Amino acid sequence: MEANLGQFKLILGSSSIARRKILADMGYEFTLVSADIDEKSIRKEKPEELVMALAEAKAKAIVQRIPGDDNTEEAESTLLITCDQVVVYEDAVREKPSHVEEAREYIRGYSKGHAATVSSVLVTNLKTGFRKGDVDRVEIYFHEIPEEVIEKLIEEGMVLKVAGALIIEHPLVLPYVKEVVGTTDSVMGLPKTLTEKLLKEALGAK
Repeated sequence: MEANLGQFKLILGSSSIARRKILADMGYEFTLVSADIDEKSIRKEKPEELVMALAEAKAKAIVQRIPGDDNTEEAESTLLITCDQVVVYEDAVREKPSHVEEAREYIRGYSKGHAATVSSVLVTNLKTGFRKGDVDRVEIYFHEIPEEVIEKLIEEGMVLKVAGALIIEHPLVLPYVKEVVGTTDSVMGLPKTLTEKLLKEALGAK
């Protein structure tokens, strides 16, 4: 897949294991850089605006740390992908749970309920300065999630590290997912189709 877009270097500005796996599954080779920004200091009212603002802040932080050696005409373009995601539940934005009880409360709310993920992808061409992003929203409907399943998820701890304590691809959660309107890769934090589109646009822009 990478060959179709020509030669370029790719940086994934995320520490997410799920995003890393999705990008590798898409056939790309890339290096990892984490932005390490204070996400709580950036607030927006709408979830779409929040995830874009966070992706932009991550890109800005990473660009400042990367040496500007890509400005010669011969050099390959370096593309930077930054992302963010929140879960929306009853019009409230949910980020990573701040403690165990909050994670438990989040998952209980999904039982026989509905949530949505809003994911942003921003691609920056470090050679040309081109930058473009967009968001993808997925609606998720759940059957009843048994209390013992919730406790197992809490005990395991992975749900504490993701937006809204929501991992629909988890083997414990999967049986209780009633319907997904959208793609699983988007729920996992990196919508493939949108990412591909933005990479092509970033390479094509002069």
